[in-house]
Amino acid sequence: MPEKQNSSKVVLVTGASSGIGKATSLRLIADGHKVCGAARRVELMKDLTELGAEVVSMDITVEEDIESCIHNIISKHGQLDVLVNNAGYGTFGPVETIALDDARHQFEVNLFGLASLTQKVIPRMREKNFGRIINISSMGGKIYTPFGAWYHASKHALEGWSDCLRIELEEFGIDVVLIQPGMIHTEFADRMFEPMLERSRNTAYERISSMFAEANLKLMANVDAFSPPEVIADVISKAIHSKKPKTRYAAGKMAKISLMARSLLSDRMFDHMMMSQLKKMIDKH
Repeated sequence: MPEKQNSSKVVLVTGASSGIGKATSLRLIADGHKVCGAARRVELMKDLTELGAEVVSMDITVEEDIESCIHNIISKHGQLDVLVNNAGYGTFGPVETIALDDARHQFEVNLFGLASLTQKVIPRMREKNFGRIINISSMGGKIYTPFGAWYHASKHALEGWSDCLRIELEEFGIDVVLIQPGMIHTEFADRMFEPMLERSRNTAYERISSMFAEANLKLMANVDAFSPPEVIADVISKAIHSKKPKTRYAAGKMAKISLMARSLLSDRMFDHMMMSQLKKMIDKH
């Protein structure tokens, strides 16, 4: 039988220096959990330390960092109950012009690094016959946008990978949960457009990529168009505390409606809707 849940869990949150990872760490500390926040930018996690969390410098693509992080947690606590796989970023630009090395790195961060960390956590959870592996996907794991081929591919892959893992681990009392954030106010979008425009400059895609960037930058200026990262932190907290968590939670602006539209519309209809929305956003301004 799965281990009976108690109120306090040992939780590892990756990408904890900002955005959803930071908000989640703060929420789980407030919930009374023993939180370890991992990220490359340790200097941005001082507030977590002050609140009693442990912080560790970890690059999700470096095996030595991953092994050291897990070793330290197990040495100190003897267990790891919850893994929140949040670290990730987006590579945007035309498929034709994105270097394959950049595409490979997208997968190293968003899938393979996450998978390596998860592989090392599973035996610890199996020993306790209890665990929660919470993977931060995106509504972009089911839908798609122009110039996001490699990002969306990585999130589509994470969705399928998580589904398979969920079935494999069910008999060991380990739940695998996917979180599908919608439009969330984080650093993600701020870092997306400059590289995309650079990859499109002086190419056949320059005009359409400029339109896409212009429309989205104007959208970002509208505070009401985005949900705060705390919305996702609340959902993660719910998934941890639920006796029987859902396999997927969609939350944040546009998440549920976008996923519903994708399930109802044909590929061509969804393509048309995406481009129509883009043109409307530009025409409005």
